[in-house]
Amino acid sequence: MAGRSLGKALATVSLSVALASVTVRSSVCRSILAYRNSLLSSWFHLNSSIMSNSNGVKDNSHNKARTSPYPGSKVQRSQVPNEKVGWLVEWQDYNPVEYTAVSVLAGPRWADPQISESNFSPKFNEKDGHVERKSQNGLYEIENGRPRNPAGRTGLVGRGLLGRWGPNHAADPIITRWKKDSSGNKVTHPVSGKHILQFVAIKRKDCGEWAIPGGMVDPGEKISATLKREFGEEALNSLQKSSAEKREIEEQLHKLFSQEHLVIYKGYVDDPRNTDNAWMETEAVNYHDETGEIMDNLTLEAGDDAGKVKWVDISDKLKLYASHSQFIKLVTEKRDAHWSEDSEAECNGS
Repeated sequence: MAGRSLGKALATVSLSVALASVTVRSSVCRSILAYRNSLLSSWFHLNSSIMSNSNGVKDNSHNKARTSPYPGSKVQRSQVPNEKVGWLVEWQDYNPVEYTAVSVLAGPRWADPQISESNFSPKFNEKDGHVERKSQNGLYEIENGRPRNPAGRTGLVGRGLLGRWGPNHAADPIITRWKKDSSGNKVTHPVSGKHILQFVAIKRKDCGEWAIPGGMVDPGEKISATLKREFGEEALNSLQKSSAEKREIEEQLHKLFSQEHLVIYKGYVDDPRNTDNAWMETEAVNYHDETGEIMDNLTLEAGDDAGKVKWVDISDKLKLYASHSQFIKLVTEKRDAHWSEDSEAECNGS
């Protein structure tokens, strides 16, 4: 317990130092930003890593996972107040609702059986055959045979819409380019003075929210393959293309995904589908088309789980699914691109 408290205290001190207010002019501010951004990225990962050690709940780290009704249903979660989210807080009267969607119970290939089934003996916290059951946030606890959400209570047990007990691994490709004017010059924001980034956004069919394309990692599949496959399926409608068209898409995607890239985030995601026993984790990776020539050869077309797809200007006004706005913000900081019209917010990272 002492070690956990010390770790939490050190993390808090690190965050306070990293996000200290910067009151210098723009030229000095940008040089400091480079150092602060690396600290912020490290903190974002550390914040997820220590969630299971917290007596409370971190801001924005575990809010969407407590919302009702549960997606795609009328199920209402048991209400969990902020001060009782953490598992270290004793709560004898905690009485979460049990819910696993019929589509999951039907036993599709992407879903685990029920824990109670005699022929199902999952190996939690390790690679289980082709299924990755390790969490990117470290070891998670098992209680009564069920894995326990490292971020805390959600008011619902079972798996909801998620197929796997424990971590459900996804991959989110963030494809960006610079916004350009009719002459091909980068567009600079009139207030922040920074170039404006655009990213490919999809409108999810299941909830109607705009989001980063992405999806679940198939058993045995490499993350890099998932990133390319999901972008092709959701943003280019590759599943419905002819063989010749698929070859052309694959050729352009190979060029795009062979470029330098930035791993923006790895770990737990505050997702409305999360439960006490099943939760989303992702690896968000930014692939940047510096000249825009690769994406100019590809036509955006929504497919699979996407209802719409388009290029979107990036700013702090974006309202995106789950934790996607946080991922996009980190991209702008890595690329030194426009995020906010508030110059103080640009320096403070708020």
